Amino acid sequence: MSQQLLNFLYASILSGAPLLFATLGEILTQKAGNLNLGVEGMMWMGAFAGFYVGLKTDNAFLAIAGAFLFAALGALLYAFLTVTLKANQNVTGLTLTTFGIGISAVLGYAMTGATNGAPRLSEKLSASFSALSVPLLSKIPFLGRLLFQHNILVYLAVALAIAATVYLKYTRVGLNVRAIGENPAAADAAGINITALKYINIIIGGGLCGIGGAYMSIITANGSWQPGGIVNGNGWIAVALVIFVRWNPTAAILGSFIFGAFSSLSHYVPASVIDLPIAIYQMLPFILTTVVLIITSIKKNRDNCQPAGCGINYYREER
Repeated sequence: MSQQLLNFLYASILSGAPLLFATLGEILTQKAGNLNLGVEGMMWMGAFAGFYVGLKTDNAFLAIAGAFLFAALGALLYAFLTVTLKANQNVTGLTLTTFGIGISAVLGYAMTGATNGAPRLSEKLSASFSALSVPLLSKIPFLGRLLFQHNILVYLAVALAIAATVYLKYTRVGLNVRAIGENPAAADAAGINITALKYINIIIGGGLCGIGGAYMSIITANGSWQPGGIVNGNGWIAVALVIFVRWNPTAAILGSFIFGAFSSLSHYVPASVIDLPIAIYQMLPFILTTVVLIITSIKKNRDNCQPAGCGINYYREER
């Protein structure tokens, strides 16, 4: 029983890692005062770019860099439309989702045709993302495998969550970003370069979503391209997860693994205990997402509200 529990918790961490990347990206974006509903699209862009670059170069670093850059390009387009041109943030984000899914589908179809079938990454590249054991710590009973025997992207996601917390809470630039998200007019009056900081955080946030997508196409999908079946709505779950963790990057570590547990549940509940259709298990993360949104809408307080200026375009001449 303990081995089954260990396997379940381990799988939950693996399933939660891509959500953690996407959640961190959206937290950075919203802290800067922008609500980007294009997370799903950017994850798809990262999923394609990471897979394609990995297929062509056989290099893990270039694959992740390609995913980051392609998704960041989508975020740059979003930033230009909403920050510079003052377009509606909700509509632009939804458009980015449609664009990201569409362009990934088209390019993925072309890639499939060029390889005469379902393309698959090499064993060498897949081995680059195999589990790495932390010396000594990985030998600890139970906790050793659970916490210290993961692929490099899991460790990177956790490290970035901690770094994001330090950045937003303890650095001057991070405090300026939070000021922009809460009251852009006051931040502008204090001499903070609102446009530059918005662009930087939106672009980096988009790139992190792209890494989450690459994780799913390279690791979750076992290195094979699966048109229409890679991201599977995880971008929308990440948007809700931002609310669930109250815009706290460190809390996102636990939150993403909780959602990952619901995604992995179908593989670890014996049919003899609960015999449910697989579709029910697939619905669970989205049911949890709905419950989170309902509860946070009812129980509003200063601690669990998004930044006051989030989603509202700033017009300098009106301050």
